[in-house]
Amino acid sequence: MLNLPTDKRYITAPIVLIFAAIIIFATPLSELFEYNRSLFSHGEYWRLVTAHFSHSNSYHLMLNLAGVVLIWALHGEYYDVRKYALALLLLALYIGGGLYIFYPENTLYNGLSGVLHGLIIVGALIDCQKGMKTGYLLFIGVWLKIAWEQYAGPSAELGQLINARVATEAHLIGAISGIFVYAKLNRHALRENITQ
Repeated sequence: MLNLPTDKRYITAPIVLIFAAIIIFATPLSELFEYNRSLFSHGEYWRLVTAHFSHSNSYHLMLNLAGVVLIWALHGEYYDVRKYALALLLLALYIGGGLYIFYPENTLYNGLSGVLHGLIIVGALIDCQKGMKTGYLLFIGVWLKIAWEQYAGPSAELGQLINARVATEAHLIGAISGIFVYAKLNRHALRENITQ
């Protein structure tokens, strides 16, 4: 039997994320949320964060929401609502900022995949911290996938399905950012343990 983290403190934030992504996708103004380098440069700064919650089509949305559910099933007990929100915000900011600074040729971006790669890395590192060998396997597996993407380029088939180029650079920045977010969450956890 699966031991899923169904307590409301672990399931609330992923549910809110899922509904937010669905609502943003369904709104006729969804283009207001995507990362558009030119519009960001002209003061539409919210796009740095909101881009991660908008999607190019329903397949893109479903794939990303399946990722949200999978990560919740694997590591949901590592995040209460506050930690999950902090992780999402930091990952979104780091990825959006990284795309802007390091990939000026990337003029449009949307989707949760970069954030999901970051969350997987955070969870894998927490697994490692707890002495779980699966954490090491997951950490190495994600980096092998990213290395392959950087070498081979984005999947043309997946790009056709989601009607957008797969932003492998967002996966890379997301995974690197996951290391920093893990350190930030750990620092908060240490501080909370000291004050208790």
